[in-house]
Amino acid sequence: MTVPVRSLRFADAREAAALAAFLGRLLHYDRAAAVRLQAGGGGALAVFGRPPSFDVLAIRTSRLARPEALDVTVSAGELLESLDAPGPQDDGPGGGALPPVVTGPPWTGVLPPRGPWREQEGLPGPDVLSAALEDAVTEFRARDEELPENRRTRTERDRIGREIWSRPVGTTDLPLRAVHAAQSLGFLRAAPDFPLSLLSAGGWLRLRTPFGSIALRRDPTGGLGALGLTVGRG
Repeated sequence: MTVPVRSLRFADAREAAALAAFLGRLLHYDRAAAVRLQAGGGGALAVFGRPPSFDVLAIRTSRLARPEALDVTVSAGELLESLDAPGPQDDGPGGGALPPVVTGPPWTGVLPPRGPWREQEGLPGPDVLSAALEDAVTEFRARDEELPENRRTRTERDRIGREIWSRPVGTTDLPLRAVHAAQSLGFLRAAPDFPLSLLSAGGWLRLRTPFGSIALRRDPTGGLGALGLTVGRG
């Protein structure tokens, strides 16, 4: 008989602290955020979230202290409150009780496939990506200031934002908003030797960094599109 998982214990304190930081960033964009947790019986936990401002899936993988098998959707805020995330100098494993399961929003049934993931060429380095983000923010502010008073509306600002953040990165199909999401969630570092890769599987793209991944569908209409339920890993 399978015993339901009632709590999470992480491999070390840094894993718990990193997950807590990720959850905090998600909650910055959506105080009612939900996350889907998946572990396939091994030593890794994949945590999926969707920050609404970016229309992407964010994936953070944490190492567990023991093998677990679970697949649940819970409140990000309640999970953060339950975590015992010691400071980086604490050698304790960290962990916490699993919050009650919630009925997840539609995106929780639309996860990236397991693979196979293939590496894509044409992705600029992290320093170039960071510069592109700064240029995009500067351009948005300048265009916003140039709007006449009668056009300075949320609709017009959203239109400008969509135009800027939907631009492809380098020679890839990856939109700039995915890079913006990676930076905002703490996944991106502006260092020349920072390992960064772009992967594809079917209709999905995944920007992978050592701190987490950003995934989205290559949909001609924009957004995540529609996909049957699959089991994804960060």
